Amino acid sequence: MVKIDFAEVIKAGRSGKPVGLTLFVNWAVKPFTMYAIAILFLGVVFRGLIGAEATDLVKTPFGLDLAVGASYGSGTVVLHEGVKMLQVPLWRSYLAGTILLGIAPCTAMVLVWGYLAKGNDGLTLIMVAINSLTMLLLYGPLGGFLLGVGRLPVPWQALVLSIAIYVALPLVAGYLSRRLIVARKGVDWFNTKFLHVLTPITIIALLATLVLLFSFKGDVIVANPLTILWIAIPLFLQTNLIFWLGYWWAKLLKLPYAYAAPAAMIGASNHFEVAIATATMLFGLSSGAALATVVGVLIEVPTMLLLVRICLRTQAWFPAKA
Repeated sequence: MVKIDFAEVIKAGRSGKPVGLTLFVNWAVKPFTMYAIAILFLGVVFRGLIGAEATDLVKTPFGLDLAVGASYGSGTVVLHEGVKMLQVPLWRSYLAGTILLGIAPCTAMVLVWGYLAKGNDGLTLIMVAINSLTMLLLYGPLGGFLLGVGRLPVPWQALVLSIAIYVALPLVAGYLSRRLIVARKGVDWFNTKFLHVLTPITIIALLATLVLLFSFKGDVIVANPLTILWIAIPLFLQTNLIFWLGYWWAKLLKLPYAYAAPAAMIGASNHFEVAIATATMLFGLSSGAALATVVGVLIEVPTMLLLVRICLRTQAWFPAKA
């Protein structure tokens, strides 16, 4: 979050069409197509392969004191090693992870994808800042609604706490840290020195999280090694669908290529750090929901590199300048 320059938001008025397109795709389209695709593949096409009767143990809902044997959503409260857990269908646990990915548009790696695709870096920063702020308002309501529809309801208290810890707090900390560092050391030092040290630390922390998540779900993966594939297919299809929707609408709006590429990229990519953290907090580190968010990380890099390649090969579809 410290990489985001929120001062760029004031420039949004000059980039109305691409910013409007990004907001529409990210919040009015993407969450619902992700839910629909995940339900189709995880709940219908792959349900038998995942295990129609397979179950997963997730955290009991935050703030609720449910008795053992009580039903909640699609699950039942059970006692596991002396701790109350919610036993839910495994495919629904995976569904929860995909929902959390679908409501978290990227606000970090998209800077890389936009740069590689030769997009307008200034516009990308504007869209990243606006989407980060929009997450504060829409992440909770959309997540609560879609998880409820998926019969994995989460109490509003849990969503508020999740938003505060994993969205609001990093945004505030990043904003204050950036202002303090830039004020004392200057923008050049911040970009060339500080971020140079911070980026490897972020990557190492993410890799450590991935290792932990996979270790907790090792028994599931060993018992059914194709589990990763069943989760990856709907995520891959969703990424491509959202990219092509954004890219095609950008063409209809006659946006220049430097605007069209990042506008499509930011919706296709996911803020997997927030999705992983939220899944872990709401459902548990060893849950299928957390595993699904990790699969999102694994497929994102190769998929987005493929889409970058497509962008570079289709620059002629768009006017060079606005």
